[in-house]
This record gives sequence, C-alpha cells and structure tokens, in this order.
Amino acid sequence: MESNARIAIAGCPEVHIAAHSRLDIAKDNHNAVAILGRPRWQQQAVNAETIKQLLADNDLPTLYQQLAGDFFMLVVQTGKPVLLVNDIMGIQSCYYSLQNGSLFIAAGLKALKQLGATGVLNKQAIYHYVYFHCIPAPDTIYQQVFKLEPANLIAITANEIGQATLLYSPDFKVSTATASALQQKCLVELEQAVRHNVEPNCGAFLSGGLDSSTVAGMLAKHSQSSGENAKTYSIGFKAKGYDETEYALITAKHFNTQHQVHYLTPEQAADAFVKVAQYFDEPFGNSSAMAAYFCARFAKEDGRTLLLAGDGGDELFAGNSRYAKQKVFETFANAPRPLQSLARSIFVKTPLASLPGFKKVASYIRQADEQLPMRLQNYNFINQFGASAIFTEAFLADIDTSRPEKLLKQRYQQCQSLHPVDKMLFLDWKFTLADNDLVKVSKMCELAGIEVRYPLLDKALVDFSCGVAADIKLPGQKLRDFYKKSCKVFLAEETLTKEKHGFGLPFGVWLKDNARLKALALEALNAFRQRNIVKTSLIDAVIDAHTNSHASYYGELIWILVVLELWLQAEEQGLNHDA
Repeated sequence: MESNARIAIAGCPEVHIAAHSRLDIAKDNHNAVAILGRPRWQQQAVNAETIKQLLADNDLPTLYQQLAGDFFMLVVQTGKPVLLVNDIMGIQSCYYSLQNGSLFIAAGLKALKQLGATGVLNKQAIYHYVYFHCIPAPDTIYQQVFKLEPANLIAITANEIGQATLLYSPDFKVSTATASALQQKCLVELEQAVRHNVEPNCGAFLSGGLDSSTVAGMLAKHSQSSGENAKTYSIGFKAKGYDETEYALITAKHFNTQHQVHYLTPEQAADAFVKVAQYFDEPFGNSSAMAAYFCARFAKEDGRTLLLAGDGGDELFAGNSRYAKQKVFETFANAPRPLQSLARSIFVKTPLASLPGFKKVASYIRQADEQLPMRLQNYNFINQFGASAIFTEAFLADIDTSRPEKLLKQRYQQCQSLHPVDKMLFLDWKFTLADNDLVKVSKMCELAGIEVRYPLLDKALVDFSCGVAADIKLPGQKLRDFYKKSCKVFLAEETLTKEKHGFGLPFGVWLKDNARLKALALEALNAFRQRNIVKTSLIDAVIDAHTNSHASYYGELIWILVVLELWLQAEEQGLNHDA
C-alpha cells in the first residue's frame, strides 16, 4: 500500500498519483494497476494484483461489468493509452490533469496540486456553481483539470485526453417477478447492501426518513446478531419546520438503537462557517453541509470510525416530489397535438390567460411545453432572474450560458429507458448524487475525521432497482410506493407515512436573527461585490428580499454567494493548495 506513487512505463504518459493510505498498486516492467477504494469482483474484495491478473484475460470494459464497490482504477500497459475508470455512482472522487505529457491523478484537488499539477480559475465553472450550487463533472474550478463522471472510462495518451465512454447504462428492463416477490427481494438486497459496508465501530446517520431509517434498521439487525445495539446519530434544530428529531427517535426506539441527538446552534454554525466553506476542493453551495459536518463530528467524538449514510434511496426508488410533479406535466406533453394546439389557443394565446383560474391552466401549459430535463430547472435562480440580471456583462462575455443545458441533456439522453421517471432518476444519479450529495457528505465526514459509506448505492441494489418498473415505483403521485410496501414489515408505521425532510439547515432564518452570522455574511458579500462577477444591484436586492420577504429562499442564494467568496479568499491566500 502506498500514499503517493509515480508510474513510468514505456510508451505511456508518466503517471503521478496521490491518495490516502488506501491506494493499492501492482506493477511490473510492462503493466500497472492502481486502485483507490474498495472494489469487489463477483462480490469478493479484490486488490490491484488480482485485477492485474484478471486483465490478462479480459479487457477493462468487460471486467468492469463484474465490479462493484466504490473506487477509481488506473490501468497502464506498455504502448497503450492509460485507462482511468471509477465506480458506477462516482462515490470515489477522481480528479485528473494531463500537463506537459504527464498525467496527474488524485482523489482531491489539493492533493493534485501537491503533485505538481497547475491550473487557473475557470470562469465557466463559477457560472456552473451559481447555476447548480456545485460544479458538475467533468469540469472543475480550474482550467486543464477535470473530474471523472460516474462509470466513465477515459483513455489518455501523452498528448490528449480521449472521449469518455459510459460503462454503466442500465436498460431498465422490467422484471417479470410478481410485486410480492420483488418486495421481498428488495428487503434482502437492502440487508445485503448494508452488510457489505459494516465494520467495527460503525454507526449510522439517522434523520428519521425512509432511507436513513432503513440503513439504521439493517445496521441494528446486524449489530444485534453480535449482541450489541447499533449507534445512530441525528442533528436537531431549535427552528420551527426544520427539526425532525422526533422521527429519528421513532426509528431508534423501533430498532432499539443507541441514539444520540446533537442540537446545532447558530453560534456553532458561525464558528464553523469559514472552515466548512473553505474545506471543499471547489466552491460548494449546499447549506446542509454544515449539518452533515456536525453530525459526523458528533459521531467521531463518540468513538465511531465509520458512518453509514442513507443517500440514494430517493434516486433509486422515486422518492423526490419533482418526479411526481413532472408526471403531471407529461400528461399534457404526451397528449395528441391537435388537443394541445386547441388548449393553447383557448388558455394561452387569448386574454383569458390573465384571468383567475385560467391563469393556472395557462401556467400549466407553458410549463408542460418545456421539455424534460430543462423543465426541472424552472425554479433555478439563473432561470428565474435571467443571467443578465445576475452577472455583469464583463463576466458573461467569457461564458457559454448554454453549457449547463448541454450537460443536463447529454446525461438525460444517455438513459436507455424511454420512461421519463427512469430518465430523471438516471439524471439524478449524476447531478444530485455524484456531483452534490455525495460530495457534501464525503467531504464533511473527511473534515470530521470519520469514514462514510453509502449502502443504498451498492451495485446489486442499483441493478435491482432498475428492474422495478417506473410506474410500480411511482404509481400516480404515490412517491416511493414500491419501497414503502417492501419495508412495511420492517420500518415503523410513522416512518412510512411521514413527509419527506432531511438534514436541512435553517440558515436563512438564523441569518435574520443571529448578529454574528449576519455580520459574517455581509462582510463576505461586500468583499464579493469587488470581484465584478455578479451585479451589485443583485446583492442589494437579495439582502433586501431576505430581510423583508422570503428568508429561506433568499437565504439560500446568500449562502451560495458567501461560500463562493470565502472559497475564493482561501484560493488567494494559498489555503486551497494545502493537502
């Protein structure tokens, strides 16, 4: 096992690879395999030497179909392009850069820089950050530096980075098994997925929702077999509408876990604000990162070395409200064209469109006329206000404002299913999970000094979910219907019927009431004005709207801008160059 390595094989670019102690390398004079993470082949843990031997009889794309786990893998063979691939959900982050004939690879940008890779700030990525609240792969905050998209294979020579090949694109072929049989199998797959990830000193995040409750329950089942109670952890808030610790306690009682709650205060958030914002490899605007950090730190202080997270269930089994909402719009979008035209002529293209009642119908038709996946972006800040109302002309002069749309459509169209729900799930595997939620939880656990794993993203469970028909996962408007029926004999009734929530952060509310947080935010916003990225009029309008109209909605936009400023300050101070 090595933490840093140089791989030089004839006819290949010289490779410089950095990682933590889990980097495993097997090499000889002609071949090398490097792995970071925990790959499994035919459900058995494998190391780099085993993969190297298997590649003697299999090409990498073929071998990949039998691999599971979270990892990235590098294959170097004499005279051939270097091959770089990661796990199906992009759990293990992988950054890479080809510079002066040398290939640099690392799990994080700071480590990549320490290897010698360089890069200047990418203005296009800053635009993406405001659009997505993160920077989706393959782009990064630096020019000439990229990150691997989920299940992507990249071939790299000394002169160029080849076009990515997607190695995992399920066909969503519907199983012929009965609903009852599928429900039973779902529970079995869930239990096995958790078992693959359990180790001594393991605990679980527990928000009280379906996913975290399932993971906590399966951990409890595993722990009880060895005579122990599972350890579970929650974050609470003294803010109306944000705290759901009562549901976490229901699950804890149902499975008899040893449960602890940490109530996060605005003072603690203010203490950690700068540290959290600057810890990410790139600007990252998901405000629930703060809650994830404190929950992970709480578990670490209690003696845990590993946490299991429930991320992914919504994106496998259709649990997000937008999936149901889009089905309503698809009804009109798939209606006969003559009927659509008639409805537009009556409700949209006449004065009736402005009348009460008719106005809602007109709005529905206008939204339905926007095709997926872009219809999902109707509430995006940039789409709501317009790029020209947010950014300065000087900044926009160098920006391709259509690139976010291209990235979304490219992923959406890669899905082999024709059902819009399947296509939205496939879209979210990348943009909601790999680019956002997994980055949030993984980096905040790293900051807290604790490992995290995602049982619900186990390949066998993902494969199984693709065999459940979209209209069984989400019949009508019943979110997670199949999953709830599968877990009816396992989870508490209150868990199955509760409204969806999560580790949200009441930042917008706190910003109004806590003087220290407000001062920190205003100082950062005033500094951000000088960068000439967004218009000063926007900053003034956002501060006013947060104070006088919608604290939660505009608080999120303030968070995004403040985090960007704090990250840029760290970049200028050289803090982002430290490993």
